[in-house]
Order: sequence, then structure tokens, then C-alpha cells
Amino acid sequence: MAVHDDCKLKFLELKAKRTYRSIIFKIEEEQKQVIVEKLGDPSQSYEDFAASIPADECRYAVYDFDFVTVENCQKSRIFFIAWSPDTARVRSKMIYASSKDRFKRELDGIQVELQATDPTEMGLDVFKSRAN
Repeated sequence: MAVHDDCKLKFLELKAKRTYRSIIFKIEEEQKQVIVEKLGDPSQSYEDFAASIPADECRYAVYDFDFVTVENCQKSRIFFIAWSPDTARVRSKMIYASSKDRFKRELDGIQVELQATDPTEMGLDVFKSRAN
């Protein structure tokens, strides 16, 4: 599975310049490559991000999660989400599962990985508990 250069470039912009809050990636099955599907601007809320992921199709996503620690320090963690809902096509789930590790290696700087099959597995409470 190829990875479009744009995926790496946009991820670097999110990581280094914080140009985006989130990036949603899609596997283009005919071209056999991962492409950028949607970019979330820095003011995007978590709810907007979650709503922009299709409910019944697999996707990869990266989310720059800001939080405040117990010591009252402002921090951020870059989450990688492998979204594979139960309602997605079996072939699609297999393609996403088999391509995930290679794709994730292309994105240098992922701090936390989540595997989600329904919205509760990538809820804000999950982000908060995994961020520390």
C-alpha cells in the first residue's frame, strides 16, 4: 500500500507548526494508496473531529489533543486512531488492518495509538485517560 506524499507533509505541519487540529486519512482502493481526506483547522473541537469520521467506513485519523495535567501544565499528545467500525465492509477492514503499521511508520511522532470499532472507544474520556 503506497502512502501519498501529502499524508506525510500534512502530518509534519500538524506536528511542527500545529497548522491543523486533525487529519483524516482514507485508503483509495483503486489507486492502492493512503490519501488525505479531511483536514481540521486548529480551532476544531473534539466533537467536530469525531463527527467528521464516517460512521460505517474505516479510516485512519490523527488528532492533536491538548490537555492540562494534574500539575496544571498545558500539554499536547498526538493520537493515531485506527477507526474500523463493525458495520464496515469486511474487505475494507482487512485492508485497513493490514496497512496500519506500515502507514503509522510513515508518520514519525505519533505518541498514542487507539484502535476503535465504535465511538465509545475513542471518546473524549478515553483520550484523557490515555494522554497522561
